[in-house]
Amino acid sequence: TGGAPFDALSPLDPDTFAGESRAVINFLAGYYRDVETYPVQSQALPGCLRALLPDAPPENGEPMDVILEEVRTHIVPALTHWQSPKFFGYFPMNASTAGFAGEMLSTGLNIVPFMRVASPAATELESTVVDWMGKLVGLPDRFLFSGGGGGVLHGSTCEAVVCTLAAARDRALSRLGHEGILRLVVYASDQSHCTFQKGASIVGIPRSNFRVIPTTAASGYGLTAASVRDAVEADVASGLVPLYLCATVGTTGLGAVDPVRDLGELARRHGIWLHVDTAYAGSALICPEFQHHIDGAELADSVSMNPHKWFLTNMDCCCLWVASPAALTSALSTNPEYLSNVTEESAGAGVVDYKDWQIALSRPFRAMKLWLVLRRYGGAGMRAYVRRHVEMAKWFEQALEADGRFEVVAPTRFSLVTFRLRPRLEGDDDAVDASNRGLLVAVNASGRAFMTHFVVDGKFVIRMAVGGAMTEMQHVQDTWELVREKAEEVGALQNERNF
Repeated sequence: TGGAPFDALSPLDPDTFAGESRAVINFLAGYYRDVETYPVQSQALPGCLRALLPDAPPENGEPMDVILEEVRTHIVPALTHWQSPKFFGYFPMNASTAGFAGEMLSTGLNIVPFMRVASPAATELESTVVDWMGKLVGLPDRFLFSGGGGGVLHGSTCEAVVCTLAAARDRALSRLGHEGILRLVVYASDQSHCTFQKGASIVGIPRSNFRVIPTTAASGYGLTAASVRDAVEADVASGLVPLYLCATVGTTGLGAVDPVRDLGELARRHGIWLHVDTAYAGSALICPEFQHHIDGAELADSVSMNPHKWFLTNMDCCCLWVASPAALTSALSTNPEYLSNVTEESAGAGVVDYKDWQIALSRPFRAMKLWLVLRRYGGAGMRAYVRRHVEMAKWFEQALEADGRFEVVAPTRFSLVTFRLRPRLEGDDDAVDASNRGLLVAVNASGRAFMTHFVVDGKFVIRMAVGGAMTEMQHVQDTWELVREKAEEVGALQNERNF
């Protein structure tokens, strides 16, 4: 089966589809089988792939086996392998057999469910699975369709943030008038994800009206209600209008947790929209022992979490729940004539049109993917999966604590461990930062593991985020031995320089 000339194109021939899809699946199965043998972080130099590719696309199509061979020889060596069991950088980005099967079904059916009439089953499956997920993570009923709220599947937290900021903005401006946008203020901690600043800017909040509230080790790097109250009261005294507050459960840098109830009570008193960001740690909330972290969520206006991080749901998938769907849709809805629904008698009578819950019009059938993960693995299976990673992270934390050369920077609440080499002498901050940078570079350059870093209180901190679909305790133990080995090398090098 060679290339296809234009006059013989049958792009969805069922037999060709089956054969070529099987070839891709076999390729991926081989990749997963061998992924542990690859250096985790790619060492490819800029321009390496461009040099291997022609300047223009082929005039005639090429066989799938030829293309897959180039994926193997050209693409794979220049990847950082996020599905490696030794990938501990950023946050996990899970893949699974069920997630892949759901993605195949979504992509193969290739519908565009922006309105219920465009594919009724897709809309109803989505409203069902977001209610399922809400129940699993312990959300109050007010966020479920069954309780008067509702949810939607976005591609990322960034989209969820922009949409909820737009809803909060329009709710406030309906009272203040449009010129009031210059008075609106958004609050987040110095540990909150940068997407909140980007989102505030996108919806028109002046940069000078974004408050980054400092946190300290004393509160575990979580916000305190007192620090937020001080900022809010100062703004009110200046004639500004507090608009939106982000509370994070499991911050990116350190896995810190903000006090949802305390912040919710403050938000209620001042009419502030409270968003609870659980992008990473939301997956852990399916375990009852972690649900105390969202105590007070009934005081929030919106909550988001990313199943594509730690819930075995292949990219991309973000759950956004809102207590008031009307607040969201009034800010995001469009009703052009070419989308008018003239075939459905129940149009407008409680019908969900997901185009009005997001930025874009078009959208994939993400619900199929999350539904398959939930059906295939079940709540019990997913809880066991999360707990296994938490146990691995706790083991790594205890190993660090038992070695006097290291310190744990923030308590490990979920599966993110933050650590650094200790200073040898008082006031040795620059030297110890250099040692920790050197340690991280050496670990990643080895190809035997991959981690990333954060800076807090001026200190360079190494992050180890456990959560890969194929990660076992042995991989964590091997990585600890690698860290110890490289720490000795870095220490010896530092001693030589000092000498």
